[in-house]
Amino acid sequence: MDVQKTAIDDLVVVTLKQVTDDRGTVREFFRATSYADGPFAGIGAWKQINVTETKQGAVRGLHGEAMVKLVSCVSGEAYGVYLDARRDSATFGAVVTVTLVPGTQVLVPAGVCNAFQSVSAPGSQYVYCFTDEWTPSMAGIAFCPIDERLDFE
Repeated sequence: MDVQKTAIDDLVVVTLKQVTDDRGTVREFFRATSYADGPFAGIGAWKQINVTETKQGAVRGLHGEAMVKLVSCVSGEAYGVYLDARRDSATFGAVVTVTLVPGTQVLVPAGVCNAFQSVSAPGSQYVYCFTDEWTPSMAGIAFCPIDERLDFE
């Protein structure tokens, strides 16, 4: 597994270990010992995991909750956008974009907003792992992902 820092504090891009042969590819989506140190320290166990099936061209997000998320595409391709909405962060306002394909994950810190657009035909499957269960009263922030002032490329 390879972990790359980004322009947003604590937001990292992970390239998963994978083995490909004539039958296809096996990827380690999660191994507790691999996620025990560095930017993953203190995360603990995932308490909720969601999978979305999103049609090509559709957009989901831009929201940041009071929990850590690990996101990835398990099929298809998505264009991921991350916005640091943490007012006390040294990287407040920074934006990072990541092409998400199977084998690539993004660890999203609490308070960093995430969105994605499914860019492959017929669509993509996107997985969210959460450190807390989502509730309607959960603290968080959201933005309109097509707001021109955000200037996502």
